[in-house]
Amino acid sequence: MAEGTRSFAELLGEALARHGGTAAAVPLDVQPLGVQDAFTADGSVPGGDAVPVRHYGRHAVVGPFPTRTGTDPSDRRTPPDQPGPQAPYDRPATQARPERPAQQAPYDRPATSDRLAPHARNDRPARPDRPAPHHHRPCARCLERRWQAVRSVAVREALELGSGTGAAGPPPYLTPFAAEAVAGVIAARLAGGGPETGAFPAVHLVDLQTLAVRHYPLVPDPECPGCARPEPDSDEAAVLTLRPAPKLRPGGFRVRDIADYELPVQPYANPVCGSLGPSVVQDVSSTSTSATIGCFSLRSGPYLRETFWGGHADTFAESMRIGVLEGLERYAGMRSRSRHAQVRASLHALRAEGRAVVDPRVCGLYSDAFHRANPRVRPFTPDREVPWVRGWSLRDSRTVLVPEVLTYYHAPGLENRFVQESSNGCASGGALEEAAYFGLMEIVERDAFLLAWYGRAALPEIDARTSRRPAVRHMVDRLEMYGYEARFFDTRITFPIPVVTGVAVRPDGGPGRMCFGAGAGLDPEAALAGALCEIATDAVNLPGRTERDEARLRAMATDFAKVEALHDHPLAYGIPEMGDHADFLLGAPGGVRPPARSFAELYGDGPGARPVLPASDDLREDLLRCVDAVAAAGFDVVVVDQTMPEQRDLGLTTVSVIVPGLLPIDFGWTRQRALGMPRLRTALREAGLRAADLTDADLNPAPHPFP
Repeated sequence: MAEGTRSFAELLGEALARHGGTAAAVPLDVQPLGVQDAFTADGSVPGGDAVPVRHYGRHAVVGPFPTRTGTDPSDRRTPPDQPGPQAPYDRPATQARPERPAQQAPYDRPATSDRLAPHARNDRPARPDRPAPHHHRPCARCLERRWQAVRSVAVREALELGSGTGAAGPPPYLTPFAAEAVAGVIAARLAGGGPETGAFPAVHLVDLQTLAVRHYPLVPDPECPGCARPEPDSDEAAVLTLRPAPKLRPGGFRVRDIADYELPVQPYANPVCGSLGPSVVQDVSSTSTSATIGCFSLRSGPYLRETFWGGHADTFAESMRIGVLEGLERYAGMRSRSRHAQVRASLHALRAEGRAVVDPRVCGLYSDAFHRANPRVRPFTPDREVPWVRGWSLRDSRTVLVPEVLTYYHAPGLENRFVQESSNGCASGGALEEAAYFGLMEIVERDAFLLAWYGRAALPEIDARTSRRPAVRHMVDRLEMYGYEARFFDTRITFPIPVVTGVAVRPDGGPGRMCFGAGAGLDPEAALAGALCEIATDAVNLPGRTERDEARLRAMATDFAKVEALHDHPLAYGIPEMGDHADFLLGAPGGVRPPARSFAELYGDGPGARPVLPASDDLREDLLRCVDAVAAAGFDVVVVDQTMPEQRDLGLTTVSVIVPGLLPIDFGWTRQRALGMPRLRTALREAGLRAADLTDADLNPAPHPFP
């Protein structure tokens, strides 16, 4: 391999010399890909100011071009939908097919358009309380890391865990003819040709067999040891200042429209260096929404965890943009990319220093039975040293230390992961206030859903046909055409914030019997629309998925311990007999139902209506009203800024919201922290929905069906 690389570098130099001009003197950095783990490489930038050329199999990747070697055409900004001039032999990349069938992520849930935030243009004025944009260029090490991240599982396992294999001989495609083709690409770029790729420079994939050339934008890697610029982790950097955030339109909860922002899909999903995976596919089998699905993988010790992202809107174009936003949000929330935890201490030690902290015991811990069955997961104790990150209390306006594993749900160091968190409370927005609002709504939504499910609460049913939104009424009719009745329930428990549980149920009780969704927000119509989007997306595919996996799902119905991952929870309720556990909510099949109530009856000013916080025309005001309501019930609201540099450059903010004491959503029957928390037994009584605290006998014995 080394000799073949050296020989190809010489051939390439000779070919460039024949081009003359700048190309004749340009330094080159020719290296193979796929022979060492790029994620453990040192911080030196390979090649310095040389033009990087990387080869693997029948392909060579050229770029990113250092700015000192000449004008880089990719520095010129072009609107995302307008093609720029192309280098000789260059044509735009096409979307690659996925390496495996798209499926529901084991730990993540689909996005809805109401949950995902648009981000601002690059020309949006910088907020004085936030760090300035980075706008730094990626380096060759970024390319190597991005390239490795989109390889197949087999290649990544060999690179990252070791395989004991080596090159069988010199690379057969590194021929003089291939060197001439690669030299032509380099010379054309140095002469000022090439594509305009917006905010990100292009790299060029040369097929050394066919000589076809494609270009792809390269997003800087925020963890690159060569060029990334870590942000400070300090009490001062954790301060969050809420500022006015006028809404885009009355009745909405966004500061900007998703269609207004430059968000090309290609930098984030491409087979060479996509920051969110190798591809994004359109689910043409969906008969309810125009769903799109992408996936990236991240290593956790000895295994690779696949994380799926996607959008579910009325058009594939909008779903693509929503999906990219969700992918960035999940990529940011899995582990800290731009700053690292600087505090490692025990809870007792921090409290002895007088530090404000989030106590993991208040957030919920696994049962003793879980730890006996899983001895590799060390239980949390107040004397155990763990990493902490800094958050900001919106209630108390002060810095609060948060256990890293409670906010970054894929933080490296399995020995520190005493609980496995999810993306619950993570949200993105075009402003801090928007992101924090949606993160808090998600926390309130899941808490209420779990209280209602495990507490078997009798909830008022909402008549969706009284919705003022034609799209809601039409989708309800559409689901009925597909054999599902859409039902919705007012799930407000503790807070005067609308929470709606949605259920799509087969009246005939057949396979794919029911699926659930939820939504929350100050507008009850929007909350119901969010729940409807989830059940509409899942219901149309549920019968087929149930039939394909029937044996495994029936085993779950008789042994709940077999419910182990996120997708198990909703899929289990495709088995007809599992629906009996929802009779407390839906009523027994064929039974008499209480009449559904209109929006006006439940959320208006008439008799029997419960109070709801009013919405304003500013998201800061909405957020503060919600924080005050949560604080009045005795809870803090802590926000951790998870924004990555590339998100900040786009005007996007991502946060993790934590409300210690509210019920956490867990996946896997043996991991249900909510079952051991006092709130599960007291909240319904405190809300006036039960006469007494719940006993163990009162609790729903079945796993929650939350997707």
